[in-house]
Amino acid sequence: MADRHIEVSLAERGVHCTAKLLDERAPHTCATVWEALPLSGDVYHAKYARNEIYSLFPPFADREPPLENPTVTPIPGDLCYFSFAGAELGTKAYGYDADVRPGTSVVDLALFYERNNLLLNGDVGWVPGTVWGQVVEGLDAMAEACNDLWRTGAAGETLSFRRV
Repeated sequence: MADRHIEVSLAERGVHCTAKLLDERAPHTCATVWEALPLSGDVYHAKYARNEIYSLFPPFADREPPLENPTVTPIPGDLCYFSFAGAELGTKAYGYDADVRPGTSVVDLALFYERNNLLLNGDVGWVPGTVWGQVVEGLDAMAEACNDLWRTGAAGETLSFRRV
């Protein structure tokens, strides 16, 4: 199979990066995400994992992909896939709107932009994620925009994933 690539962008900041899908390491997750593209939603900056931005989506597959190529220590440029029951994220501490609540589930697509990340959540413990993509171009500009998002806020910003 030829390499597949996607563009990850922050619309309001006008910045994007290109990531290669890790089809050999996470084939089910890559196929699931690829079929669902394009995806776009409100962006959040992580509170616990550290140098992470992400967006939450309703489940977009008939069956959730299994945990593949797992990590609890993502590195700069990793794209990770998580699936959560709403009860895991449904407290006011997370700052989400009414779409994240007990009885629902959400898919979290995340980009890690700097080092020293640890997927340990004070409410639920270790949260392994599937690494399904790796940024191959534009990470420096994206990291600068992510730091700006951390300092100035995420309100009004959109995180998008699309095929290249």
